[in-house]
Amino acid sequence: MKLWQKDKTSLQEVERFTVGRDQEMDMFLAPFDVQGSLAHITMLQTIGLLEKSELDVLTTALKDIYQQILTGDFRVEEGVEDIHSQVELELTRRLGDVGKKIHSGRSRNDQVLVDIKLYLRHEIEQVTEEVKNLFDLLMAQSDAFKDRLLPGYTHLQLAMPSSFGLWFGAYAESLVDDLITLQAAYRVVNKNPLGSAAGYGSSFPLNRTLTTSLLGFEDLNYNVVYAQMGRGKTERIVAGALSNVALTLSKLSMDACLFLNQNFGFISFPDELTTGSSIMPHKKNPDVFELVRGRCNQLAALPNDIALATANLPSGYHRDMQLLKEILFPAIQSLKNCLQMTHLMLSNIAVKENILADAKYTFLFSVEEVNKLVLAGVPFRDAYKQVGMDIEQGRYNPATTVQHTHEGSIGNLSLPAINSMMEQTLKGFAFDRYKAAIDKLLAR
Repeated sequence: MKLWQKDKTSLQEVERFTVGRDQEMDMFLAPFDVQGSLAHITMLQTIGLLEKSELDVLTTALKDIYQQILTGDFRVEEGVEDIHSQVELELTRRLGDVGKKIHSGRSRNDQVLVDIKLYLRHEIEQVTEEVKNLFDLLMAQSDAFKDRLLPGYTHLQLAMPSSFGLWFGAYAESLVDDLITLQAAYRVVNKNPLGSAAGYGSSFPLNRTLTTSLLGFEDLNYNVVYAQMGRGKTERIVAGALSNVALTLSKLSMDACLFLNQNFGFISFPDELTTGSSIMPHKKNPDVFELVRGRCNQLAALPNDIALATANLPSGYHRDMQLLKEILFPAIQSLKNCLQMTHLMLSNIAVKENILADAKYTFLFSVEEVNKLVLAGVPFRDAYKQVGMDIEQGRYNPATTVQHTHEGSIGNLSLPAINSMMEQTLKGFAFDRYKAAIDKLLAR
């Protein structure tokens, strides 16, 4: 069953090729297809394209389908092209000709558009919650280990003293910036394309403002041609924001792999969170972090994958867009898994004490010695030269510096300021507004 079918059916090979993985991917969209249809039929009744009695039976049936979807009892049947066709087929089976009226004033194009936007809006909220959970853990660990020193590196060479407080806190603040970009993507997503039909509007007097309100969108896509042009662009913008989160996790994972290495030995994890070797009984491998790194590096390519799939397309709808679901939807689930696994690992991290007591870190405090001379009135360039010569000629005595408390940048974690940044960023999403609208729509 296809919404566009009239009499002749497609050749089976053509059907298999064009449908592809749509039935699988459309299950991600299933609950949102029902939400969009509930708003659409409510609007149709206000402009006289549905009777009140028809609206009532359609609403009841759609809510029943919605519950079936949530419990996993609804699927796209063999021979049915997509979720939109399946829902309409089920309504027609239950209600007869009334079920066929649900598509008035709507194209499958704007139906898919609104489904994807509702889905992405929901998933952005889910990703944001996972990011906030990891952020909270990083901030707690930053405070817990603020006095636990470790060497800092530039060029992968020993540089200056750092602390695990700074290390954890750096990734917490990075996640704040990642959410700022995700919030920008959310604002693009949170505009209503419903009523743009195939990209050229409808001759019916559709009330697009009403469906915007019913679905809790912040605004609508005003130009119907642009609404369709937004397909692909919206996914690319979201992918860019997701890739920022992924890159933060990838860098953190690389650090963890290095720090767990015996040549560093800064951190450790319980045996049950690491893996072994089939022939080397001593191995404790950071497979979780390696897979997080690998998956997040794949996610970093996501915006480019979407751009390459859509970059040379003219305005209007093209079937190429169907492939974006196969790229983006599983990627979102992968990122959420990576956030959860990173949280699990860092919840169980053990940090080594007295790392800097090792002789190889002797010169980490050389900058501190330069600063002490500067504070005593020596010009910086002369102080730098003096300490450098002491190091080269073996006169540098670390005994006066290793025990230094090293106040300043290491102790200045500014955790309250970073927390405030996160709070302000989260307020900008205003997820409660759309959730209230959907709850009201489902309760009508």
